[in-house]
Amino acid sequence: MANTDRSAQRSEVKAYLVGGGIASLASAAYLIRDGGLQGRNITIFEETPLLGGSLDGSGSPDQGYVIRGGRMFTYEAYTCTFDLLSFIPSLSDATKTVKQEIYEFNEKHIPHSHARLVRGGQKVDVTNMGFSNQDRLELIEIMAVSEASLGDKRIEDVFSPSFFTTNFWYMWVTTFAFQPWHSAVELKRYLHRFIQEFPRIHTLGGVRRTPYNQYDSIVLPVTNWLKAQGVNLQTGTAVTDLDFVYGPKGKGVERLHCIRDGKPEMIAVSADDLVFVTNGSMTTASSLGSMTRPAALLAKDGKTDGSWALWEKLAAKDARFGRPSVFKGKIDESKWLSFTVTMRDPTFFELMEKFTGNVAGTGGLVTFTDSNWLMSVVLAAQPHFIGQPDSIKVFWGYGLFVDQVGNFVKKKMSDCSGEEILTELLGHLRFETHKELILRTSNCIPCMMPYITSQFMPRVKGDRPPVKPPGTTNLAFIGQYCEIPDDVVFTVEYSVRSAQTAVIALLGLDKEVSMLYKAQYDPTVLFGAAKTLAH
Repeated sequence: MANTDRSAQRSEVKAYLVGGGIASLASAAYLIRDGGLQGRNITIFEETPLLGGSLDGSGSPDQGYVIRGGRMFTYEAYTCTFDLLSFIPSLSDATKTVKQEIYEFNEKHIPHSHARLVRGGQKVDVTNMGFSNQDRLELIEIMAVSEASLGDKRIEDVFSPSFFTTNFWYMWVTTFAFQPWHSAVELKRYLHRFIQEFPRIHTLGGVRRTPYNQYDSIVLPVTNWLKAQGVNLQTGTAVTDLDFVYGPKGKGVERLHCIRDGKPEMIAVSADDLVFVTNGSMTTASSLGSMTRPAALLAKDGKTDGSWALWEKLAAKDARFGRPSVFKGKIDESKWLSFTVTMRDPTFFELMEKFTGNVAGTGGLVTFTDSNWLMSVVLAAQPHFIGQPDSIKVFWGYGLFVDQVGNFVKKKMSDCSGEEILTELLGHLRFETHKELILRTSNCIPCMMPYITSQFMPRVKGDRPPVKPPGTTNLAFIGQYCEIPDDVVFTVEYSVRSAQTAVIALLGLDKEVSMLYKAQYDPTVLFGAAKTLAH
């Protein structure tokens, strides 16, 4: 009877979610499924016209398709993500869940890269990781020491220079987008979370992908389900500030300040209502170029979006809300550039499949280790967008060192148009004889992302706020810039785990967050990793 009473009480609770990324979408889904809230009492505020945040995907055959990034999944580590997708119906078959759809897709598209690294236009033998004994000792040490002892050290502070020339580093860094100046603590967490990938990092055999880009495969089905539950999806609405009130149980949000369609308004929040804030965004200030124009660096004048501005206001009010300046203060260390190529001719795909030995959708990342830009590309299974014609092919790539001059195009990657980026790629692949045809029938759209790996910046305890800050009653931080012990940012899993954690904590549910897979305690996994380390 007591549980029934609590469920009835919760059904009238209102929830306000700031930001329309996957963290908020997942929070709304869990509020309904686990918390018993009515969809009509849940509102998501998103300042842009579209939901999905960094999980984007849009375009057309004529204008060109664009994805800012492509996400990889693993069955072992993504427990929260697949829990969420286990109750969301597929768009193509309502009798299946999105989780089932992804599992079935990956049974047909089994990854096994035959060309993970390329140097001098030739595939590299990556069965050998290239470790020295010193490299091995340093890897073991970083995995063994505490996060507190690492503090705000950079990766380059704990490894010898030789480590950054190993096959392992080239494969690890381009799979997860690390840089030598990023957080040693974050690398340590990644080594723990994905130690099961050590023996297959050279084939990407543990990687799982979605049937289409993640907007079409995840965001659209989740959004459609939320709409069917009556959730209020308010795009074009920015939340600019929160007012707090102190009560006997602690500090609670009592008011939201918003700008909707250019007009300010305030929303009262009762003591029983809930507020979820996505603080910060890794794709804020992104910009697109074209075949003839480079993508501009918008953040050089300090440009961000409302998620950062709101976090800065909140952090100024309460030290427990983190330190956003730690993550957004060094654009040159957090930026890189991606590019999406739409092709009207199959020649490039045919050449790549012959060169790599992989049919599109089975190979994963191809990284050019001698690229001054450290460029990588991936050919996903086609079509990669819902409604993409059979005659159109789409692939994605990125470069980590965007301020270096290219090997074939003597310009910084950040100063290159889409045509110049594609020219550089064709040079590394030695596809020059087909260059004219490929350039004439392709549309390469570059995307500059100033803050894309800002969550990897060196940090210490307190720089990221807890999901539920101590002393607060109805506030939770979600997304990539809150603190979840042991888990790793730059993953969909982190955002969904923050959502699960927030819902359970704010509602006081008698429920556990989905298991955090800790392979470092599995003897079989450790044995496999040790064998890899020895090579």
